[in-house]
Amino acid sequence: MTTGSSAAQPIMSEATKAVLRKASWRIVPLFVACFVMSYLDRVNVSFAKLQMQGELGLSEAAYGFGASIFFVGYLLFEVPSNVILAKVGSRRWIARIMISWGIASAAMMFVRSETVFYLLRFLLGVLEAGFVPGVVYCFMHWFPASLRGRINSLFFMSIAVCGLIGGPISGAIMKYMNAVGGLAGWQWLFLLEGIPSVLLGLLVLIVLDDRIDDAKWLTSDEKALLKARLAQDPKVSNAHSFGSALKEPSTYIFSIIYLGLAMGIYGIIFWMPQLVKTAGTNDTFIIGLITMIPYLVALVLIPMIARSSDRMGERRWHLVGCAVAGMVGYVICGAFGNSLLALLIGLSVAATGIIGSFGLFWLLPARVLSGVAAAAGIALINSIGQIGGIIGPYAVGLVKDATGSADMALYGIAAVCGLSGVLIAWCLPRSLYLRDHQIRIGLHAVEPDAFVPVSQKA
Repeated sequence: MTTGSSAAQPIMSEATKAVLRKASWRIVPLFVACFVMSYLDRVNVSFAKLQMQGELGLSEAAYGFGASIFFVGYLLFEVPSNVILAKVGSRRWIARIMISWGIASAAMMFVRSETVFYLLRFLLGVLEAGFVPGVVYCFMHWFPASLRGRINSLFFMSIAVCGLIGGPISGAIMKYMNAVGGLAGWQWLFLLEGIPSVLLGLLVLIVLDDRIDDAKWLTSDEKALLKARLAQDPKVSNAHSFGSALKEPSTYIFSIIYLGLAMGIYGIIFWMPQLVKTAGTNDTFIIGLITMIPYLVALVLIPMIARSSDRMGERRWHLVGCAVAGMVGYVICGAFGNSLLALLIGLSVAATGIIGSFGLFWLLPARVLSGVAAAAGIALINSIGQIGGIIGPYAVGLVKDATGSADMALYGIAAVCGLSGVLIAWCLPRSLYLRDHQIRIGLHAVEPDAFVPVSQKA
């Protein structure tokens, strides 16, 4: 019987490896940089909170609601955004998303009341809607399915990169720019972290191509090799329209799973600085340095998880393991939150599991949906999942206001992560749990370590 290891798979030509390497270096680092800025602009409010909450007189619940309302706008406009992307192309639409959200993020510096805070957070969600599913959809047109485990994981590791560099940068801006030019540190934070998104949006217009045939940086032979490799992927023949995505039951199971995973990541992102502050220090720069640690651990471990999943061609139990790690990490945070060391261990376990789950999760919908259904269906799953972003931060704020502690909210997020693990393990169609080589019978496969840039160094 055939095994799921890479050793059992035929190896593609050196020329095909080379063109995939070339495409990887052209596309993936650009989107990683974009995603880093996307997340930084989305969550820098968690650092701004350390100053702006007292200055503006925001309650914990008001902050949690402001953090959450971003996802209302995101949810309402996610599917329309990705339908437009499928029609006008990734290059123009992703560039539009980045430029407009960068401007909206910088405009957060003008917040002086709860109402304006809510309105700008909502607008930021509207303008950013479609970015992540748009990139996932774009990857489907450039990289074969057997390689997207590590491509997706590399992309979603941007969350950890954002945490790694964003914490110290945000803390330093707030500490050392405070009162410069008559502006508070949190105002400089929004301004200085919004500008790079606009610049990256302009870069997307220059660098990205919608189709392989449009890529002037590929020769005719390289285009033919890449298209031939993509043509070997199994085709989904019965789900080409948005209506097909709505009729597919697994679309909604995916959505519930992603909701749980989203609650997990936003619990970390929006409340980690506050949890660290409660456990030990009031210095914003030191808090920024401390919050690097869980993300650094995640950056080390996630490539190992992705490589193992790609090498074995196995997605189900790797994904379950990630969800369970998220659950365990949150339990540790809730039980030992007054100990900085224990808190960092819990946050590191949770961050590794939750962030590591995203790259693997997004491989599964592509086995069900294709065409417009893939663009709209992925957006639908992501938008419903973002309800977790609405519930999580607001619930933590309410619980903290009511009890003086976030412990019960952390246990609740742990339970939701555990539920996601149960759904992944036993509630998706059996065909989605097949190993990659089992759905690629008779097709030329790829040796996973052959081309992805980071695998050469990992």
